Amino acid sequence: MSSLYDSAVAHRAADSRGLEPLPSIEAVLFDFSHTLFRLVDAETWLRRVAVAAGREAELDDDVRDKAIGQLVHAYVLPEVTAAQAGRDLAPERHRHGMYEWWRRVDFLKGIESVAYDVIRAADSWVPYSDAEAVLRSLCEQGVKVGIVSDFAWDLGVHLEYWGLDAWVDDVVISYQEGCEKPDPAMFLKACQNLDVDPRAAIMVGDNPTRDGGAAAVGMRTYILPGEPRNDDRGLEHVLGFLAWGL
Repeated sequence: MSSLYDSAVAHRAADSRGLEPLPSIEAVLFDFSHTLFRLVDAETWLRRVAVAAGREAELDDDVRDKAIGQLVHAYVLPEVTAAQAGRDLAPERHRHGMYEWWRRVDFLKGIESVAYDVIRAADSWVPYSDAEAVLRSLCEQGVKVGIVSDFAWDLGVHLEYWGLDAWVDDVVISYQEGCEKPDPAMFLKACQNLDVDPRAAIMVGDNPTRDGGAAAVGMRTYILPGEPRNDDRGLEHVLGFLAWGL
């Protein structure tokens, strides 16, 4: 301990490094949801669920609006909130969390399994419009790219569907690691897989609590605004960090 005001860290570099400049960025790690990809909007998702369940004729405007309202209301109920805790640690826990939520929505009662299949579909998660260009640019510059995500299934299905798998070197997912961000193990595993010193990597995400945990392992961290985005995500700023030598 060098100061009474030292931050809690999970990875401490040698003391001599405190006198050295930070190394150049060799790897960029991205969160998945709300950073590189977004889930389709609720109206589109409900329409796809209705089609898959053979109930498309039932989903008129009133039923749709009621379902969206019930989704919003039910998600903050204590029992539903409790069911979300640790949901990305295992597929069955995630499914349970979703079912606990959806069974309180009249239109989704009895077709929860159909709704779950739709939310897992390859095209239900859409990359932000600037994701591909930024990932490609990083790879062309020789910068390694990883994804560190709290998720309950293989992200490869979405990356491959949109042709982005070619620009991603490694993916670390909570359900495979048995821990969730901000656990240091998630970020350290990604750096280990990419053979990069955490001090030479930057984590990009939208959640200051979860993604910001990367700072505790010595990584630089860039937190995107939490505002909903349907087009570009502002990822080009990451390229600026490289150009500025940060």
